[in-house]
Amino acid sequence: MVEFQFVGDINDLSVEQKDFITNVLKKRGFENGKIQVQPVGKAGDNYAANVKRITIESNGETFKIIAKVASKQDMMRAMGNTTFIYQNEHVMYTEVLPTFTELENAAKVPGNERFRYAACYGTYLEAPNEIILLEDLGVLGFQILDRFTSLTDENVRLVLKNFASLHSLSYVLKNKEPEKFETFKNKLVDFSLLMASIPESANFFSQIYEDVQKLLRGDKYKKAVKNVITQMITYATKLAKIEHDSKFSVIQQGDAWTNNIMFRLENDKTVECCMIDYQASKVSSPVADLHYMIFLCTDYATRKKHYDDWINYYHSQLDKNLSNYGLKANYVYPRDKLDADLRRFAKASIGQIIFVTMVIIRESANAAKLQDAMKKVDSNTSMHKMADHIKLSGVDPETIKKFQSKIEGVIDSFIELGYL
Repeated sequence: MVEFQFVGDINDLSVEQKDFITNVLKKRGFENGKIQVQPVGKAGDNYAANVKRITIESNGETFKIIAKVASKQDMMRAMGNTTFIYQNEHVMYTEVLPTFTELENAAKVPGNERFRYAACYGTYLEAPNEIILLEDLGVLGFQILDRFTSLTDENVRLVLKNFASLHSLSYVLKNKEPEKFETFKNKLVDFSLLMASIPESANFFSQIYEDVQKLLRGDKYKKAVKNVITQMITYATKLAKIEHDSKFSVIQQGDAWTNNIMFRLENDKTVECCMIDYQASKVSSPVADLHYMIFLCTDYATRKKHYDDWINYYHSQLDKNLSNYGLKANYVYPRDKLDADLRRFAKASIGQIIFVTMVIIRESANAAKLQDAMKKVDSNTSMHKMADHIKLSGVDPETIKKFQSKIEGVIDSFIELGYL
């Protein structure tokens, strides 16, 4: 008798990955049944992994899992640092986050104040068959919002509350178990350092910079970002080395854009959020998370109205969370240090935001073309060819207009805040 039958979107699931899924299901008490595999999202929603929903139906019971399946294409793996991002996420879901839960348990933190993350059902790290199985938060009513729409004030505050919880737990761990914090710090890979080690990266970002200069309208914007993309890795590498051993550094989420955050709604109002991707997690300043989420996921008008309140809210939530462990934010991460870091990280952040926006600004049809092109680039092709695919100057006028509006709004915010 066949124990399990895989059906649906299974072409890119290897034998090893199917076996791993089967073993996880067996451990959860399933002995046989149909395993339905469905793609999650559409082109442009995710570039680093193939995300699938696994549904098992057996003996009248239905169980759902989200599977993050690694690419097996050589160039995609090289560009995406696949080995390292799956290792990072493995460390976060199997070691770091459970340790944070233990800290909350010991401090008897109320359930509604605890850091929320998806349960991890298993990880398999043997290349090129990496796969991570996670709780399907959609079952609980969580959903991903439209990536082309600015997060609202209430959305941002929910994410900032999560950041404050995550960052405070880092400070607590560093205070109570410094050796364990050091262990985690050394296991998490900073991708800016990996990119800096690739000889072709300088030429790659020079090509991207030239394309951005063509797209931005007016000398104000062109001047504001002069060299920030070509020097992005230099800035990031310098900061990474400083922050790696800073007493103010934390374990950060690292990639909190709209598609990596799920929100639960009640009566059309977001009431809870959960970050779902830890592939870019590393040890750095809390500001790296704040800059990335706020400037990548909101528009100029929303930032203009709420930015100062958001920073105040984050720091107050940090202090509130730390108080559960007898610590104070003004000692652990003083407000003047936070403000100084918001300025200090500006050049590295804006270069990163511009580059990421060039990829995620594309509608599904355009994003699918980019993904297909990336799959066809083999390991013997230079990064020059990859840069040609990422450039926006050849895409449709509407996408270019969205990019211009987005980045020019970010530059306006940075200038008005005194960050540039």
